[in-house]
Amino acid sequence: MNALDWGAAWRIARRDLHAGFRGLRLLFVCLFLGVGTLAAIGSLTASITQELAARGRTLLGGDIEVSMMQREVGVRMGELRRLGQVSETVRMRAMARTVGPQQGNAPPAVLTELKGVDRVYPLYGTLTVQNGRYDRLAPDRVLIGQALADRLAIGPGARLRYGEADFTVAGVIADEPDRVGEGFTLGPVAIVSLDGLRRTQLIQPGSLYESKYRIRTPAGVDAPALREQLTKRYAAEGWSFKDHARAAPGANRFFERMGQFLSLIGLAALVIAGIGVSNGVSSYLSLKRSAIATLKVLGASGGDIARIYLMQVGAVAVVAIASGLVVGALVPPGIVALLGDVLPVRPGFAVHPLPLATSAIYGVLIALAFTLPPLARARTQPAAAIFRALVDPKLTIDRRTALWVAGAAAALVAVALGTAREPLFSAAVLGAVAGVLLLLLVLGWGVSRVARALPRPRRPLFRLALGNLYRPGAQTSALVVALGLALTLFVTLAGIQTSLAAEIERTVPKKAPNLFVLDVPSMDEARFRSTIARAAPAADLNVVPALRATIVAYGGQRVANLKTLPEGAWFLGRERGATYSATLPEGSDLVAGQWWPKDYAGPPLVSLDAEAAKVLSIGVGDRLTVSVLGREIEARIGSLRKINWDTMGFNYIMVFSPNTLAAAPHSITATITMDKARDGLVTRELLGAFPGASVIAVSEVIGQVGAILDQMAQAIVAAASIAILAGIAVLVGAIAASRQSRAYDSVILKTLGATRWQVLGTQALEYGLLAAILAAVSLVLGMTAAWFVIVQVFDFGWAPDWGRVLATLGGGAVLTLGIGLAGSLPLMALRPARALRTL
Repeated sequence: MNALDWGAAWRIARRDLHAGFRGLRLLFVCLFLGVGTLAAIGSLTASITQELAARGRTLLGGDIEVSMMQREVGVRMGELRRLGQVSETVRMRAMARTVGPQQGNAPPAVLTELKGVDRVYPLYGTLTVQNGRYDRLAPDRVLIGQALADRLAIGPGARLRYGEADFTVAGVIADEPDRVGEGFTLGPVAIVSLDGLRRTQLIQPGSLYESKYRIRTPAGVDAPALREQLTKRYAAEGWSFKDHARAAPGANRFFERMGQFLSLIGLAALVIAGIGVSNGVSSYLSLKRSAIATLKVLGASGGDIARIYLMQVGAVAVVAIASGLVVGALVPPGIVALLGDVLPVRPGFAVHPLPLATSAIYGVLIALAFTLPPLARARTQPAAAIFRALVDPKLTIDRRTALWVAGAAAALVAVALGTAREPLFSAAVLGAVAGVLLLLLVLGWGVSRVARALPRPRRPLFRLALGNLYRPGAQTSALVVALGLALTLFVTLAGIQTSLAAEIERTVPKKAPNLFVLDVPSMDEARFRSTIARAAPAADLNVVPALRATIVAYGGQRVANLKTLPEGAWFLGRERGATYSATLPEGSDLVAGQWWPKDYAGPPLVSLDAEAAKVLSIGVGDRLTVSVLGREIEARIGSLRKINWDTMGFNYIMVFSPNTLAAAPHSITATITMDKARDGLVTRELLGAFPGASVIAVSEVIGQVGAILDQMAQAIVAAASIAILAGIAVLVGAIAASRQSRAYDSVILKTLGATRWQVLGTQALEYGLLAAILAAVSLVLGMTAAWFVIVQVFDFGWAPDWGRVLATLGGGAVLTLGIGLAGSLPLMALRPARALRTL
């Protein structure tokens, strides 16, 4: 028989595939799940980040933004106007109070994000209201967000009070174009004119507010390059700059990292599904054993066999990958519609070639790596060995195939690392997945060897169950990998979910403050304390000065001259909270150096967070230069502190000696711990005495953080569910791969008089024994993976609910055992006479 060309091989492959496509369904399902998940995650991430980039000018409110805290640009406005058209806004936290009778159960006051805008706002986009009649704001008019309207049960025409001024609600905001660019807020938004904001008298020396100046540059100006020039030119001013290319860096960074993490979960799912691919192809080729041996007897070469079945597998893989790509491209708009306002933008439908191409490459490489070994055995084994494979399987592969598999694996790793935002993190995840798979394979081999060495039980069912673990054709290693992966994924998911659920409870100490109070003038501290003492005599009050400072130099180098910021230096580049104190602040532990005396009057000193010092590679005795209200102050680091961030108090990276900052205009902040029943009374008394103060209930902060964590948990659960499905697919593949040998055993046992329930009981004992062995291993592996995600990826506390984790492990064991037994049920219907003629 002459060697078949590709055309003849395809004709044989097509006819045979048409008749036996059923055997390759598992290959299709596994590749479809993995590729579809990766394509959907990649497309969604690309849609959001590209939408953020495309709407950069609208989200930022200009081509360039200049921002500063606790001050306005003043007489230097002319310098900005020379760069282009300028729009000025001022943002601050402020309490909104209704004027007139309170509506229903509405609260007496609500913390809001109050924004004053000038006449040309917005430079890009359109500020719209629900009634569609907004033009320009008069000084006595206010636009409110829907959330504020709902909380206060008010609408257009209602009256609100901010500070010392009353406003009439002119409309409810439908779209604030620069909402995403404004960043995280603690309350709903309200917009007034700059003249209206000044009427409130909320802006006082030391008040915490942010001035922003959006610049619309002339056509042809390179905004990112101009931003870099401005950053260096005004480095000593403490101003912050953005350009439209990174209008919402926080949102960009979050979605890029979350997308990378979910993509790695999807890639892990695809790798896991690859084992199912291998099992599915092995099962399919075992069904074709007679046909392959017959072709070889008739003169077909190993190359002919490889071409025929490689084209069959390739055809199904192409259909599976293409279907996964189609689903991955179509799913993101549905996810966007489902998530609604959770996302910062609502991108429309678009095809993103890069994530789809990357997903397709992953699919092809996984298909190659996991289908070549079983195909190689079909190609290289002689006909006699193929006929004996049921009782004497040969699992070795030739060197050429091994090199192809190694090349595919290397290419897979290269693509994963080359497209990763953080290659080291990606390498760690891929290494962990490979390590788990290797460990489970070694464990499966060990189980077979131990089972062979154990004494044979007297009871027949136990003897048969034990023999199934090491008999010829046993799929013990595949079953161990399948069961182990499924149980490990169940445990990992439970550990992540319960730790995220416990994060809020862990964050709130047993004696957490009830209220945060902001923006109280420092000269009124005595009156503030007396007001609290009258309203809640037993309250525990902690008062802290509040300022804003920008680190402009450290360790002899200017921040503006750094090409890149050190890893983890999130506190550089913008103004951050700072304070001064004569004593060590609550919630801090001194770890290096000494605290200054209460009456210290020497050169400026600063106590720095120990983690921040480690990131900057500085320590006690080094110099730190900060800009406060545009004035540079150089201080020597006198001590390092460990900050206990979970105290729910005020924690500052930089704490200065009092003589350094006490003379600067500033406000005070405070935490109040008291009987919860007095929250409302204290809030009313404070706002009556200090109209410009902001009162934040801890429960509101916890609610917002809890909502964010819940969204993260849902995304992780959705992605991990695909991995669990992939693990189940591996289990189904392992069962399918051993179906023929199990069918043979089942028929022989029935011929010898065994009942169906005895045959099924033997397999139940086998699966139960494996599940019992794997339970402890899966618990360790799963909890290690969950710990890595919670602690190393998200930097949260590790607090799993062990009861739920163990219950999930037990439920997962029952589920996987049920799937295994369900896969064995068709064997019970085999009739011995008919089966013996076909096996």
